[in-house]
Amino acid sequence: MDSLEEDSSQTEIRRKDSTIATRASSNMVASVRLAPGMALVFLVGLFLVFRFLPLPAREPTIGPEPIGGSEAIRVYFTQPASTGSSEQVGSVEEELVKAIDEAQSSVDMAVYALNLGDIADALRRANQRGVDVRLVIESDNADEPEVQALMGAGIPIHADQRPPLMHHKFMVIDGAELWTGSMNMTSGAAFQDNNNLVRIASARLADDFTGEFNEMFEQDRFGALSLEDTPYASLEVSGVTLEVLFSPDDGVAARIIDLIDGAEFSLDFAAFSLTSNAIADRLIAAAERGVRVRGVMETSQVGGTGSEYARLRQARLDVRLDENPFNMHHKFIVIDSAVVATGSYNFSASAEERNDENMLLIHDPRIASLYLEEFSWLFEAAGPSP
Repeated sequence: MDSLEEDSSQTEIRRKDSTIATRASSNMVASVRLAPGMALVFLVGLFLVFRFLPLPAREPTIGPEPIGGSEAIRVYFTQPASTGSSEQVGSVEEELVKAIDEAQSSVDMAVYALNLGDIADALRRANQRGVDVRLVIESDNADEPEVQALMGAGIPIHADQRPPLMHHKFMVIDGAELWTGSMNMTSGAAFQDNNNLVRIASARLADDFTGEFNEMFEQDRFGALSLEDTPYASLEVSGVTLEVLFSPDDGVAARIIDLIDGAEFSLDFAAFSLTSNAIADRLIAAAERGVRVRGVMETSQVGGTGSEYARLRQARLDVRLDENPFNMHHKFIVIDSAVVATGSYNFSASAEERNDENMLLIHDPRIASLYLEEFSWLFEAAGPSP
């Protein structure tokens, strides 16, 4: 079955003003620096944090300094922490604000939910200095004070106005830089939940997402009305092959299943929600043919109708429940330590058939290693499931 609602952002919005004793955050930033015609060299910086729970410590991993070239891909992981202070510091939010503040001509943001004041302030500043700022948002969250304030400042905002979800979490800056991943622009997403974002400098990739944005913002096409018109469905960014998939028009589940079926030795996934029978079937089949399959799932989501957690456990797959008292909100799979699938797309029928979603496939073992580090940390912290 596949009836479990997959997104918790409504809960994030509702608890925005709840009494949380300690909330602070730090972030792991992974940079991949690219030299034309040369192999990738990456630098990973990790800031040590204190967690809500006694999770295993991670040592900083520092790669060699890049030799020429320019930085094209950066990966960010939120790190929910408790430092004994109610102040929120050192988060991915700071990087997003910096990127918006550096925008020269345009900022297009499609996001399920937005209540981060610093992000809203940065968008307002950009608008005031003449940058073309446009937003698409899920209508269920359009009444947030931050969203209403942006409307009042004259920033055009288009809501989907339909029952399925506008579930994207992406931003295109100056038609040249893309941010996408699992993180909503909310306090819960940035400071309490486990999330990832990837930032890629590529005009062609930005063009793909600008097309998706314009389809919603200018043509009012959402869900089943979406068009199969991605200009660069497969492209390279300085030697890294990327695939771009939008839902519900591009058959994301079929491509994920292809990758699972093609796995030779390992599949590692972190899933806020996994209610897709077809994807669960292929994970079980992969394990049966000798592929090591491991997973971490969001604890609050596995007890409802449609969750595949129990079936995966019955098939003896090593799938564990996360230890974050808020949300493990990732939606990524690492295949054979070489390919990463990540984005807004939960592994569910809603994501496949009804919602507006995106999934980015990154074919590179260096990027995969960054996601594997995040996965391994979550997996070890979770401990074996009963």
